[in-house]
Amino acid sequence: MPAIAPNPELTERDGANIARHLPAMARERPDQVALVMGDGQDRAGRPIYRRLSFAELDLVSDRYAWGLSGVGIGQGTRVLSMVPAGLPLISLTFALMKVGAVPILIDPGMGRRNLIQCIAECAPEAMIGVPRAQIARLLFPRAFRTLRNSITVGSRLLPLGDLNLAELSLPLNAPFPLAPVGPDDSAAIIFTTGSTGVPKGVLYTHGMFEAQVRLLRQLFRIEPGEVEMPAFPLFALFNVALGCTSAIPPIDPTRPASCDPAAVIAFMQDQGVTSTFGSPAIWRNVTSYCLTHGVGLPSLRRVLMAGAPVPAALHQRFRQILSPDADTHTPYGATEALPITSISGSEVLAANSARDFDPLAGTCVGRPVPEVTLRIIPISDAPITQWDDALALPAHQIGEIVVKGPSVTRTYVSRPESTAMAKIPDGEAIWHRMGDLGYLDDAGLLWFYGRKSQRVEAGPARGTLYTEPVELIFNQHPAVARSALVGVGPAGRREPVVVVEPRDPKLLRHGAARQSLITELRELGARYPMSATIRQILLHPAFPVDIRHNAKIFREELAAWAAQRVAPTVRMR
Repeated sequence: MPAIAPNPELTERDGANIARHLPAMARERPDQVALVMGDGQDRAGRPIYRRLSFAELDLVSDRYAWGLSGVGIGQGTRVLSMVPAGLPLISLTFALMKVGAVPILIDPGMGRRNLIQCIAECAPEAMIGVPRAQIARLLFPRAFRTLRNSITVGSRLLPLGDLNLAELSLPLNAPFPLAPVGPDDSAAIIFTTGSTGVPKGVLYTHGMFEAQVRLLRQLFRIEPGEVEMPAFPLFALFNVALGCTSAIPPIDPTRPASCDPAAVIAFMQDQGVTSTFGSPAIWRNVTSYCLTHGVGLPSLRRVLMAGAPVPAALHQRFRQILSPDADTHTPYGATEALPITSISGSEVLAANSARDFDPLAGTCVGRPVPEVTLRIIPISDAPITQWDDALALPAHQIGEIVVKGPSVTRTYVSRPESTAMAKIPDGEAIWHRMGDLGYLDDAGLLWFYGRKSQRVEAGPARGTLYTEPVELIFNQHPAVARSALVGVGPAGRREPVVVVEPRDPKLLRHGAARQSLITELRELGARYPMSATIRQILLHPAFPVDIRHNAKIFREELAAWAAQRVAPTVRMR
C-alpha cells in the first residue's frame, strides 16, 4: 500500500495543532454544512434541522476560544468536558484545542464510582459541564479539588458554575490565533470503555490525532463533501478534518443499542448520508428493520463498525440493503491504538467462505493498516520491560497482539502500573499490548480470539479456552442471541461456563424448553475440541454491556453471576 500523503489543503503556517483543520475547512469550504442535527418538530410533526457551515462553526469556535483564553484557560490546561453530543461538544472541543488546552472527554454513563475516580486521576483545572455535572462537582468536592474554573452549559437559572457558556462566547469576529503546539504535545485525554475494569485515561498528542486522520482518509477513501453520520459522537471531530458534513443522528450515545431504527433510517434518508461509523449493536437493529420492511440504504457508500467483534451475518445483511458498489468495514483497534487493522465485509465473507466457516478460526479483522507494525507475542500476564524481536511468534500461533506506530498512544494518565503492563519500550518507539489474543495466518490476516484477561485456563487436561471461538460455536444455534464464555473456580483450573442470552425470553420461564435448549447446546459444543468438555450452560435474560458501544460484554460480571449458580463442587474444584 502506498505511503499516506498529507492533506494538501493545510499549509505550514497552520503548524501541528490538530484544531487547524477547522479554519482550513472554513477557508476552503466556507459554505459547506459542517454540522446538521435535529432541533425539534414543526406543527405537522416534521423534523426541524439546525445547520452550521464550516465558516459558522469556525466562528463559534473562535468566539469560545477568545472567551476561554480570557478566563485563564490556555496551553496545557486540563479541562473536563461533560457536554452532550452535537454542536456544543464539537465547537467547544475545537475551541479548547485552539487555545492549546487538553480536553478530558469522559463517558458520564460509566457509573458514579468509576466516574469520580477517573476525574480525580486526571486532576482537571477547569470544567465545562451541564447542570447535572455541576451538581456532581458540589457533591464530590475531593474529585474536583484541582478545579480553578467552572463553566455551566445550559440553564442560567441555577448559579452552579463561575460562568455560563453563553457568557463565555464573546461577540468577536477576529480569528483566534492557534496555540503553537508540537506533534508530541498533549491534545486530549480519552477514556477506555472499562469493559474489563475501571476505565483508564489515555493521553493523546496532536501528532497521534493527525496520524489517525491520515489513516482514515486513505483507508476508506472518504472524500470532502460527503455526509457522515457519527453514531460514535467523537468521530464528528475527525469529520471536520476530512471535510465531511457531520449529521448527528437521533441516537442516545449512552444507549446506542436502544435506538429507534425507523427514526435513524428516516434521518439518514433526509440527510443523504454517505458514510457512517458506529457500534454493531446499532446496525443489528437497523438492518433487521430494513429487511423486515423492505427498506434499502442506497446513499450509503460505506458503513464502519467497531467496538466489538462483528459477526459475518451482519455483513451479509448489509449486502441485501446497500448498493452493489458500497461495503461494510470493520476497523479494529482500541482507545489506545486505532485503527490497527481493517477489513471490508466482502473480504470477511470471502475469508469465511474459504474456510467453510470454521468457528475455531476466530474472527478475521483484516491486515495491519499503513504506518502500523503488528506482531503476535507469547501470552503473559507479566510486564515486558524491553522489546526483543525474538518475542514475535510465527503464523498460526495464538498469542497477544502488539502494535507500534504514530497512532499508538504511549501512556495512561496517573496509572504507572497500567502503563508498565501495557507498554513495551523499543528505543524511541513504544509497542502497545492490546490485551487481545489472536494469530496471523499465512496471508498476513489477523484473526481475533478474545481478550487475554477473559481466557479460561481450565487446567492441564482441558487446556485454555478462548472467548471468541467458543462463543462463535454456540452462537450458531438459531435460538441463541449471543453467548459468553466465563470461568468459575480457582485460577489455573477454572470450570468453563457458557452463559447464553436466548432470542426468545420465554425460554427462561419454560422448564422443558429451557432444558431442551441446554441439551442441544451441549451436543453442539461436543462437535468441537475446544468446547467438547463444557457441561455448564446457563441462560441469562440480558447481558451487561459497555456504555459506549452497548456491544462489549461485561464477562467479569457474568462470571460472578455464574459463580452463584453452578454447583459448589464446581466452584471449589
